[in-house]
Amino acid sequence: MDTDLALVIGLVVLGLSAPSIVSAISDGRAPRTAMLTLVIGGGLTLYALTQKPGGYRIDQVPEVFIKVIADFV
Repeated sequence: MDTDLALVIGLVVLGLSAPSIVSAISDGRAPRTAMLTLVIGGGLTLYALTQKPGGYRIDQVPEVFIKVIADFV
C-alpha cells in the first residue's frame, strides 16, 4: 500500500471515530467499535509515518490529500 494512501485513509478513519466515541459515551455504552476504528486509523497513520523516508510534515498533509484524490479521479 502506498504510504500516501495509508496516511489519508488513516486520518479519515481517525476523524470519523471521534463522533462515534462521543456518541457511545453520551449514550452510556462502551465504545468498542469506536475504539476499534481508532486503533485501525492510528495504525494506518503510524504505518505511513514510519514507512515513508523522511516522514511527513504537517504542511504536507493537504498536498497528500489532493494527490490521493487526484489519483482516483
